[in-house]
Amino acid sequence: MRRSLLGWVFAGPAVIVIGVFFGIPVVLALLLSLTDFDLYALADIGNLRFVALRNYWELLRTPIFWKALGNTTYFVVVGVPLSIGLSLAAAVLLNAPVARLRGFFRTALFAPVVTTLVVVAVIWRYLFHTQYGLVNWALSHIGISPVDWLGDPRWAMPTIIMFAVWKNFGYNMVILLAGLQGIPQDLYEAARIDGASKWRQFRHITLPMLGPVLLVVGVITISGYFQLFAEPYVMTRGDPLQSTVSVLYFMYEEGFKWWNLGRASAVAFLLFLIVLLVTSLLTRAGRRRGMV
Repeated sequence: MRRSLLGWVFAGPAVIVIGVFFGIPVVLALLLSLTDFDLYALADIGNLRFVALRNYWELLRTPIFWKALGNTTYFVVVGVPLSIGLSLAAAVLLNAPVARLRGFFRTALFAPVVTTLVVVAVIWRYLFHTQYGLVNWALSHIGISPVDWLGDPRWAMPTIIMFAVWKNFGYNMVILLAGLQGIPQDLYEAARIDGASKWRQFRHITLPMLGPVLLVVGVITISGYFQLFAEPYVMTRGDPLQSTVSVLYFMYEEGFKWWNLGRASAVAFLLFLIVLLVTSLLTRAGRRRGMV
């Protein structure tokens, strides 16, 4: 009993902070999603009405919500494998015995993670400018016509995906590099003695031993990519033709452009349920494969 009490004494301040700054806002947002809280209710709380699940039902019948969900799903399905694959490739190269200047390359590849997202997004917007961008200038020297990267619905989301992968892959790289360094070298030596090629060593030793780390990286990356907002907000404002509107961007417009705060809260909880479902399925699949 004394040990339990002592544990709560030490954990108490953190529990209070989490409850005040996370628990209470989440509960209030859930209650808000069950009302028609809008600009009129913001002016006079007497205009607030309880509507139960009407906000959720209306969202499911709103075409732009499904458009935003499709764009976000496209971003996750394409961006997450690219990000994890690039992170794993960089980690394997840095972990190779012949690698030199590891500290320098770790710092250089991790640098985009700690840079301010909005500032870098503005820079990328100018890099991909149709007339004056450095990317189109380089393409013109090899005979490729200028591409309207952020103004063409076919290229806008792939451009944002490239930016997000470049911005975030260094974080996963550091985690995967730590996992690679924890694999016993005896396994590789035994495999080399048995005549296993580099590819077989990677397939039968590296990937299975990295299973738990890859699962954690996958959950973190998927959760983060579903929260796409800053990139389309800064680079495209959801255009062209709403091809880069994400669920969070739609939530932002509902809440802070149209002041439908009840609907915006409903969007947030729908996204939470979607992320919870996807990460739960991923975790269950990892358990079946022995990753957990």
